[in-house]
Amino acid sequence: MGIVTPFPVRGATLQIAFDRAELARILDLYGRMVSAGHWRDYAIDLGREAATFSAFRRTAERPEYRVEKRPALRNRQGMWALVNEVGAVLRRGHELGPVLAPVERKLLKLVED
Repeated sequence: MGIVTPFPVRGATLQIAFDRAELARILDLYGRMVSAGHWRDYAIDLGREAATFSAFRRTAERPEYRVEKRPALRNRQGMWALVNEVGAVLRRGHELGPVLAPVERKLLKLVED
């Protein structure tokens, strides 16, 4: 039949991305925050050095939180970071769950007897 010729790639750059389980965990938190009325919009940025998920209170503002995945820091401080609106790193770690914990605490509500 036909011969498949690979497409030539010049200066191929690797792109960092979230895998399915990571994105599911982040989007689950995002959905709960939307239903609670905290967030309204999000953005995903996939680059050569990092993948970033940004959550916004309103579209026109800076993101309230950014979840960054930087594999270059895997063996040092951990590849996951939670960054607040002004750019300060709130939590850094090797696993996603503990990094998202400060945001998940906002969803906890006290129940009165």
